[in-house]
Amino acid sequence: MLLDERGQDLSSEQLATQLEKWRDGGIRETRFVIGAADGHPDEERGAADLLLAFGKATWPHLLARAMLMEQLYRATSILAGHPYHRAG
Repeated sequence: MLLDERGQDLSSEQLATQLEKWRDGGIRETRFVIGAADGHPDEERGAADLLLAFGKATWPHLLARAMLMEQLYRATSILAGHPYHRAG
């Protein structure tokens, strides 16, 4: 999964659903790649299973990593059946 400003802007629930599909489909690991200042080369973008955006803004790497970790925590909680305050 490439983090890319031109990628899909998924909700936390949509990201959880995608991770669940991969998990249940036998995907053993997921790699998350944050691009360089100029983003990812077209070849890498074309080879990615998913391009994920955190909006159209450009984020510093440290902030993008923190945002990704938060979304992975939320996805794990959603998939574990914990109530999600934005659901409904």
